[in-house]
Amino acid sequence: MPTHQQELSDKKSQASAWFASLRDTICNAFEGIERSVGSDAKFQRKEWQRSGGGGGVMSVMRGEVFEKVGVNISTVWGEFPDNFAKEIPGTQDNKEFYATGVSLVAHMKSPIVPSVHMNTRFIATQKSWFGGGADLTPAIFFQEDSDHFHGKLKGACDKFDAGYYPKFKEECDRYFYLPHRGEARGIGGIFYDYLNTGSWDADFAFTKEVGLAFLEAFVPLVQKRCHIPWGEKEKEMQLLKRGRYVEFNLLYDRGTKFGLMTGGNTDAILMSLPPEAKWS
Repeated sequence: MPTHQQELSDKKSQASAWFASLRDTICNAFEGIERSVGSDAKFQRKEWQRSGGGGGVMSVMRGEVFEKVGVNISTVWGEFPDNFAKEIPGTQDNKEFYATGVSLVAHMKSPIVPSVHMNTRFIATQKSWFGGGADLTPAIFFQEDSDHFHGKLKGACDKFDAGYYPKFKEECDRYFYLPHRGEARGIGGIFYDYLNTGSWDADFAFTKEVGLAFLEAFVPLVQKRCHIPWGEKEKEMQLLKRGRYVEFNLLYDRGTKFGLMTGGNTDAILMSLPPEAKWS
């Protein structure tokens, strides 16, 4: 029989392979959207290595629909710094960790098309868990877009547990909130962390379902909205909304903090920032 360490090693390999596969699927779909408007924009990939162990690949595209979109994967390991280890489960007696995941942020050229964020990850210390989710940040709100986006995420959740969607939606609303502004970053979605139900296979299957549901939730919105005319008024609304996005990611985002505290690639970590933003 395989040992616990052998089983964990196999799980790590399965998870990292899936995140790379999901990256490819998303990049192909987004490049297809660019081709549909006559653009030949493609993702440019850049590998990076982490001195403490592991590394990743940045995939960034700038096109006619996607003003800036990054779909990054990373697989890193090593030891948490003492001051950061205190915040992470399973590090009381051993600060070693392993983390693998995919992270996506898309900032759109048209202010009619919403920005979007998605990430899914697997982390192992002396404990292990999955986390992730997706959320939408429109500059201009459309109820039908919100209904569609949330509906697809709810469908993914309901395949596994009827309680997942209300729970993870509430966690998303609570997490993606700017307390200094007293306002939400966007219109939410789902967010989960420390997911370990006791069945690794079920939790992994759910995480894969979230990644696939993200495409069904977001791509139709882009296809529907990217051809709608817009002007300076709408662009101003988008730039101001992006300013809020920057504030959240630099002040509160756990992924940003995790990456910086574990010696990740700074460019990959700050990929989430928009190409242009504004404050009034």
